[in-house]
Amino acid sequence: MPFAQLVIGPPGSGKSTYCDGMHQFMSAIGRKCSVVNLDPANDHTSYPVALDVRDLVTLDEIMETEELGPNGSVLYALEELEHNFEWLEEGLKQLGEDYILFDCPGQVEIFTHHSSLRNIFFRLQKLGYRLVALHLTDSYVLTQPSIYISALLLALRSMLQMDLPHLNVLTKIDNLANYPNLPFDLDFYTEVHSLSYLLPHLAAEQTSRSISTRAKSTSKEANGNVGGDVADDVPTAKFAALNQAIIDLVEDYSLVGFETLAVEDKKSMMILLRAIDRAGGYAFGSAEGANDTVWQIAMRQDAVTMDARDVQERWLDRREEMDEEERREWEEEVKALKEVPEDEGSVAEKAGGSGKKNGGGGSDDGEEDLEEMEKMKAAMKDSGIKIIRKG
Repeated sequence: MPFAQLVIGPPGSGKSTYCDGMHQFMSAIGRKCSVVNLDPANDHTSYPVALDVRDLVTLDEIMETEELGPNGSVLYALEELEHNFEWLEEGLKQLGEDYILFDCPGQVEIFTHHSSLRNIFFRLQKLGYRLVALHLTDSYVLTQPSIYISALLLALRSMLQMDLPHLNVLTKIDNLANYPNLPFDLDFYTEVHSLSYLLPHLAAEQTSRSISTRAKSTSKEANGNVGGDVADDVPTAKFAALNQAIIDLVEDYSLVGFETLAVEDKKSMMILLRAIDRAGGYAFGSAEGANDTVWQIAMRQDAVTMDARDVQERWLDRREEMDEEERREWEEEVKALKEVPEDEGSVAEKAGGSGKKNGGGGSDDGEEDLEEMEKMKAAMKDSGIKIIRKG
């Protein structure tokens, strides 16, 4: 049974960067993975494309023949893909049982109210794919209450529209240290509880904008650049009722929550992939795990944990200190790996098993584990994953 991630989100949320990083990460842990580009406007991908919608229809061709703008052309392209679903089906057959990452366009209407992408995904389900929708959001939205509330509404609407196993992810979490301090700890934003605490901050933000707007208007009027009356008595609580209604709406549904991601950090990628596996039903190895590799063991549910408070400490409170700790740990791991004796029995013990325990096959398994560790270390040096960022 093939599995797939449907990577959606607004422009700039890091969808293509995520697909590139997750493709590298899955390759490093030994999971066969292919990336399918469903964005007809994405003509410079940093990842190897196994199947590209641009082979079926191109944005330039649609804009020229149908006289549509860029956004309308993307919607038209998805409708064309829906009507020619057999093309996608045949292409996916060539990929066999590979884990598929679908890199989707960034126009929000395609996952809020336009039906073509949703219909395509439902037809993929009928082909036997186990799907998880991954809605990415730039963590910059946390820096302004109004943008954060907008992101919550967008995430909620996409969950209702897609009607699939769904995870919302705050990307670029490692950039939060570069922004002004947040009024609340990170778990307040990821767990999305007690949003009423945001109301004073929303009011302050909106009041500040009103004052700024009125000051500019007054200045222009004094210079004779403005005609008509200026509303100098804008109430400070103008949007208070609307703010409360939106917050009540999000809390009443009680659906939205966020995972976090720093795509260049292997531990962050590992924890997110584990959450995706739980949502989609993906499982590693046998229950006993006697012959599982070290990276299969590492990906198990109880192997690595990190909640929002850990993320807060890692990327906000003690970032430089923990960067240095990780660097030292990595150097010690590499040094210990180089000092492993060549004797097969010792190799098996270092890898976590012996020939006796594994029915005589432990030595080979140990060598395979060490080889896999070396491959992963080569694939993800220092920062975790080698990402090629698009300009």
